[in-house]
Amino acid sequence: MIEFIVAALIVALAVVAMRLNDRLNRLQREFEALRGFVLDTMPVPAGAAQGAAAAGLSSVPADDAASDAEAAAPPVDPALAERESTTRALAELEALAARPGNYAWSPESQAAREPEPEPEVEPARASKRPDIETALGTRWAVWVGGLALALGGVFLVRYSIEAGIFGPGLRLTMAALFGMALLAGGEAIRRNGLRMPVEGIDGAWMPGILTAVGVFTLFGTVYAAHGLYGFIGPTLAFLLLGLLGIGAILAALIHGQALAGVGLLGAFATPLLVSSQAPSPWVLFGYLAIVLVAAAAIARLRGWTGLMTGAVVGMGLWSLLYLVTMMDIRLAPALLANAALLAAVALVWLADRDETARVDPPSVAAAVVVGLAALLQFNDPDIILAGGEGHAALLVAAMAAIAWWRPAALPLLLAAGGVVVLAHLRIALSGFFAFEILGEPVTFQGPAVLPWTSLGAWMSALLALLFLGLGFVAARGFLAGNPRRAVVWSAFAVIVPLAVLTGGWIAHGDVDRDLLRAAAALALMLAFAAAGEALARSEEPPLTGGLAVSIAFVGAALAAAVLLLMAFGPLWTTMLAAAAAGLPALATRWRSYPVLGWLSVGAAVFVLLRAAIDPTIVGAEFLGQTPVFNALLPGYGIPALAFVFAAWQLARTTNGRPRLAMEAAAVLFALLTAAMLVRHAMSGGIVDGAAVTLAEQSIYTLIMLGAGAILVALDARSPSAVMRIGSLAAAVLSVVLIAIRHFGTLNPLSTGEPTGRLPFLDLLLIGYLVPAAGAAGLAWFARDRRPPWYSIMLALTAAALAFAWLSLTVRRLFQGENLAFWQGMSQLETYAYSAVWLALGVGILVLGVRFASQALRVASGFVVALAVAKVFLFDMAELEGVLRAFSFIGLGAVLIGIGLFYQRLLTSAAAKQNAGPEPESPPTEEAPSAEEPPRRVTMPPRETPPADEAPPAAPAAEKPAPAEEVAPVETLPAEVEPSPDEKPAIADNPAAAEAPPAREPSRPDDADEQARRTNAKPGTPPSSPPEPD
Repeated sequence: MIEFIVAALIVALAVVAMRLNDRLNRLQREFEALRGFVLDTMPVPAGAAQGAAAAGLSSVPADDAASDAEAAAPPVDPALAERESTTRALAELEALAARPGNYAWSPESQAAREPEPEPEVEPARASKRPDIETALGTRWAVWVGGLALALGGVFLVRYSIEAGIFGPGLRLTMAALFGMALLAGGEAIRRNGLRMPVEGIDGAWMPGILTAVGVFTLFGTVYAAHGLYGFIGPTLAFLLLGLLGIGAILAALIHGQALAGVGLLGAFATPLLVSSQAPSPWVLFGYLAIVLVAAAAIARLRGWTGLMTGAVVGMGLWSLLYLVTMMDIRLAPALLANAALLAAVALVWLADRDETARVDPPSVAAAVVVGLAALLQFNDPDIILAGGEGHAALLVAAMAAIAWWRPAALPLLLAAGGVVVLAHLRIALSGFFAFEILGEPVTFQGPAVLPWTSLGAWMSALLALLFLGLGFVAARGFLAGNPRRAVVWSAFAVIVPLAVLTGGWIAHGDVDRDLLRAAAALALMLAFAAAGEALARSEEPPLTGGLAVSIAFVGAALAAAVLLLMAFGPLWTTMLAAAAAGLPALATRWRSYPVLGWLSVGAAVFVLLRAAIDPTIVGAEFLGQTPVFNALLPGYGIPALAFVFAAWQLARTTNGRPRLAMEAAAVLFALLTAAMLVRHAMSGGIVDGAAVTLAEQSIYTLIMLGAGAILVALDARSPSAVMRIGSLAAAVLSVVLIAIRHFGTLNPLSTGEPTGRLPFLDLLLIGYLVPAAGAAGLAWFARDRRPPWYSIMLALTAAALAFAWLSLTVRRLFQGENLAFWQGMSQLETYAYSAVWLALGVGILVLGVRFASQALRVASGFVVALAVAKVFLFDMAELEGVLRAFSFIGLGAVLIGIGLFYQRLLTSAAAKQNAGPEPESPPTEEAPSAEEPPRRVTMPPRETPPADEAPPAAPAAEKPAPAEEVAPVETLPAEVEPSPDEKPAIADNPAAAEAPPAREPSRPDDADEQARRTNAKPGTPPSSPPEPD
């Protein structure tokens, strides 16, 4: 009874809606009659209409400044203005009535407008967003109402079952009638145009909601008839459910996307609802293909991205479910499903689409589901044995071809390339691995090894060739119009072949030497280089070396690295890789590709990683025992030379960051060469096992100090940030190593290491005195080339090393070869330290004064202060008798002497400061040559007094200086004295007189010459100046 009541209510609502529509049509006819009457009863004078057209009645004056123009314009007829406003108002009413979403004036006009898509919303109205009240009233109420109807029908059927009111047949009949009533109600409302529109608001489509509820009810009815009561068989139930789903999808053309979603969900759920004793995958995927194509066609016509994405996802999930759960392995149906999916995307959805700028959701969905299906067939052992690799290769090739054909389907390319790379990465990492890094054993257990088939090998090779050829062809085609897409294609053209080659080599080849695959790597290297050059010639402008070109050349470099690993041993691989670093640098002479310099840097990084993994280059068991002339010399020396050449070449062509990186690599490998050879020689050929001694560490410290000096010299000759920073880093690292190793962990006082039999020519000499000399030399060499703290740091370090050497040498004289602190010391040894420290302090002070080095003077003060502290704090308690007295007497004498020295030094400095600067020596005059006239020495012009003022009086003559401090007499040279004719002019015009030239001071032994020159008459030729003493 409740179902009949609900149906009656729906019919009543439909009748009310039709009556309302009739009233609206009546109002429309009345409005049309009124409009015609108004237009017919208002005549328009022809002259007034022409005058109005000429004067432009629609314009309004802007300001008062146009009053003259208004007066000159013809007058406007009031009747014409009224008619114009009426016509404009009527036009606005017509436009308002014709807007989408308003009431339809007649069923014919409504039907005519129905298939056409609604125009875009005007910007003014689009900016108005509906509030919560409007959204709840116009959309949510309709949607929730539809859901309530569907749930109400379900609950009603459940109640009838539980209460036993009706039998199964009557229940199914009533449910079917209820569903059909909903469909009829939705169609009736749609035909009569009841949309319940609101201006500026996108209300819910009520006919579509009712139709969707009806379809849902009929789905449930058919399923209950089959699954619950068994009234119909599986075949009929499958057909009815499929027809309902496809019918709902087709009906979505007039009822909206929501109905299409309901139909699509029901269509894809139908195979789960209907069980069969003999399921057929062909029937299943054939039916799903029909649903997919229908949904794709509807989505393409209406532009419904969500519907197409849902259809693709549903088809893909069914394909994956089949591949995972199939008992009898039959791959053809799954291949059909994925092929239909790709065809629907490429031929239906992407037909005539040129949307390459944004991501296409259906293409992304297709890439994910088809990529997962292909990856599953590449990695499942049972599927592989059933020929799954061939099916997977077909899917990958289809995705790559569609991505090339349809630019919007670029996600398919990412999925295709990703599937191949992941599949071969899984193959390469399969099994158990055991190797060594830095002498430490490393083990790795990968996934299970997959079975190897010839079909899989051929499919891998064909896919590599496909991506190699198609990738670079597509990259060249997209290079001019879409460079980013060209970059993607170029990247996969490089990555996929390298992944296939490397994965096959690791999994199935000879890791030590595989000449067959090495030949393939050589072919790849040449192909990548040729493709990069071809892409560069296709650029605009040509030979720019953009990102796509760079990727191609990077691929060539990676192929070359794989070639070296496949074809050569460790030593030759290292040397050839280092030598290859010079090839890109050399190529910069002919090409200006930015990537070339970085390829050299990449080669340096490869060699560095090779040395880091195995510092012995050839393995510890194969390294020879001969010092210097072993595998370490070419393994580190040749890379250093190659990097020097690359840096030199780049400095003359590109001169950018790659040049700095290569300079750093050259410096690093030069240091490593020296250090590794020293290590090999000092440890008896055991590079990575023997402990470091003080002598060996001293050599490393000297290498660092020497490197700092070399870098300072190179930077002075050719300024470089690498040389400058490297020299600073070398010095700082040397000081840190000295503080930690020389004074700490390797100090003979703490280690007890024997120093040798001969005093002064022992371990202390190379461990302390020689590094002290090196630090002092570097400080002196770099004092004008580096910041002050640099030289001060090195000078203090040198002083500390010298102090340590002197102290340890004193202990060596008293204790012998073993200097360990636990052996104690005698009183005489204690006194000797005080005397030696004072002597060292005085010596450093003398050097500081001699070389004007404040750092050395500070160091001497520190040493003397240390000696003072030792005497007062240690000697006073430990020494006895005459030694203690001599200790204090010597300390006092030295301190007094230092005080007197500083007093004299400060007094001399103060006297020099008070005396002022010393007068400069007189310049030697030269007789003017015959070609050059005598030069007149002038002073700055003097201020000219005003005309009414008298010239200033000459200053009074100064008193003669005492005889012992006779002031030098300055004389005017003969060649600059004024002539007799010039003297009156100068006397008459003092302002024009030149200042007297600078006069040369005379010497006592030149009195005759001074007298002669002073008494010389005008016009007398000048005599030659006296020879200087």
